[in-house]
Amino acid sequence: MTQRFKSLLNGDSELRPLLDKVQALSALQHHFASVAPTHLAQSSQVLSLRAGILSIAVANATVAAKLRQLVPELIVMLQNCDCEVSGIRVKVQVSFSGSQPELKPRILGKAAQDALGELSQSLGDSPLKLALKKMIEAKA
Repeated sequence: MTQRFKSLLNGDSELRPLLDKVQALSALQHHFASVAPTHLAQSSQVLSLRAGILSIAVANATVAAKLRQLVPELIVMLQNCDCEVSGIRVKVQVSFSGSQPELKPRILGKAAQDALGELSQSLGDSPLKLALKKMIEAKA
């Protein structure tokens, strides 16, 4: 948040509670991201904290299922970060699109290249043989 915006919110007594809430949610998001597995934290967003129940929006049901499995551990870790969390509620929000993890190209090892080479030599002329040759050449 820019300093000018913060000073505007801080200067108005009616808007100050909004700034406090935003800062609290931002801190909770930071704590959640630090304790949750990276791939799950990237697909999640803290929505609110009411009566000790932390609500989290996730991008899909797969992320929701995995987070629900980790809830007991996450609660303990968040409590260790001095967060007053006694429960976690996970909501699937399809419209929420978490940041996509960076995809790293995979590199074939020498043994894999050799095996694919042998396989391609054993095949007759076909689209599969051509695809295997392209894979070997691209990773060489």
